[in-house]
Amino acid sequence: MMLKRRLLTLIAVGVLVPAGVKAQNSVRLTATVSETVALSLAPNAIDGGVVSGGGNTVRITVFGGKSPVIRVPLLVRSNIGFKISAVFESQTAILSELLVPDVQATGRLVSPQIVNGLHTGSQLNPDTSQPLFVVSGPRVSYGGTLTSPNNALQITVLIRLKQVPPRESPIHLTFSATPVSQIP
Repeated sequence: MMLKRRLLTLIAVGVLVPAGVKAQNSVRLTATVSETVALSLAPNAIDGGVVSGGGNTVRITVFGGKSPVIRVPLLVRSNIGFKISAVFESQTAILSELLVPDVQATGRLVSPQIVNGLHTGSQLNPDTSQPLFVVSGPRVSYGGTLTSPNNALQITVLIRLKQVPPRESPIHLTFSATPVSQIP
């Protein structure tokens, strides 16, 4: 008998509560997603260099006495268009070339249009009047987090020096990423 009452009460609640909810005013929920661009270095990317940064900046310090070519595999994740600026600093090394020889998606959550939508070039740094290397493109990631293994674009930046600087001479490379809205 007690079980029958509980069952009838449960059925009554199941029928009457939705009717009461329908009679109430509607609720509207509005949310926004912040525009995010994250920049990091591929694991084990720089042999013998010092890497620092986080969020949208990567700073690399390598020392001379090695190869005249430095390869930097950057990982970009963004939910909006992006621009990456690169600054080269050295007291003794002279930069001869900075380019992007390789771009590849790291997984299924990367936009299929990103590789063809990438643009490279240079512009003048307004603070120093030195040239900045720039890579820009549309949204990279369609899902995942800032550490997901399958939603980043790997951009390999090649830095070629005119001559190898002395072993104790540091070379600083700073890469900074910023969001760029695709809608004017």
